[in-house]
Amino acid sequence: MAYILLIIGFALLIKGADLFVNGSSNIAKLLRVPTILIGLTIVAFGTSSPEATVSIIAALEGSGNVSLGNVVGSNIFNITLVVGAAAFLYPLKVESETIKKEIPFTLLASTVLLILMSDIALQGFSSNLLTRSDGFIFLLFLTIFMYYVIEIGLKSRKDTADEPVPEDLSWGKNIFITLLGLAAIIFGGNLVVDNGTEIAYSLGMSETLVGLTIIAIGTSLPELVTSISAALKKESEIALGNIVGSNIFNILFVLGSSAAISPIAVDDKVFIDVILMILLTVVLLVFSRTSFKVGKREGLVLAAAYIIYLVYIILRN
Repeated sequence: MAYILLIIGFALLIKGADLFVNGSSNIAKLLRVPTILIGLTIVAFGTSSPEATVSIIAALEGSGNVSLGNVVGSNIFNITLVVGAAAFLYPLKVESETIKKEIPFTLLASTVLLILMSDIALQGFSSNLLTRSDGFIFLLFLTIFMYYVIEIGLKSRKDTADEPVPEDLSWGKNIFITLLGLAAIIFGGNLVVDNGTEIAYSLGMSETLVGLTIIAIGTSLPELVTSISAALKKESEIALGNIVGSNIFNILFVLGSSAAISPIAVDDKVFIDVILMILLTVVLLVFSRTSFKVGKREGLVLAAAYIIYLVYIILRN
């Protein structure tokens, strides 16, 4: 029964994220918010909403290891399999802003995470912990990122000021769709956390491992669906930006909120995963700088890297 409820939870997360992104995007159009702002905020936040819901619920229930494993696992999944699959279908064009600012900002956020969780090595404490203070530091970094995004939006506002609002868009319908999507995400997130944790314990898995695998893959499905859809529509220039934006939200908003609610104990094994996440972000930056695109060959390398990583963490348990 737990497996069925887990699948239902994932289905609700995916459909909920889809409704949330569509409704929010339409509201942004009604408000005449620039498209670039929609991509960096609403789509990135929308596809990160399952991670946020699952991690915050886990934090409230005292399963902090699920939160950390979920974020790190989701980010690795996004950089490798999501970008890899999308790039294999259609080469991903990379905006210069993504190379100069957004991927480096992801690297900065990942490095800050590594520093804040290294209490034993850096401060001589008896255990590694992401405290409430650390959570608020992440949220402060998030406000810096949001300031940057809003600045971009204001600069490009002139480009969309004269665009007509589609006649078929209505406020009532899109507010309803957005709220319905949010409700599905929250309910689905509850099902995923409860049943994923139950299955993990029955299989002898640790909370961290289930966060890195089952829950991370499940909550990253919206990113996978969104990026593959963008690649198939040959709108590849937005796909990579959305993934990078989603990874930034995962660390700064998801982990920040989770740690602010309840301090997160850090499993020693997660350090390897965080270091790997940083290295993979560097690899993505290098790939992006080659002709300002991620091609099929690079896509295959990234996808293969995830399969190797998945085998490694399962064997490690």
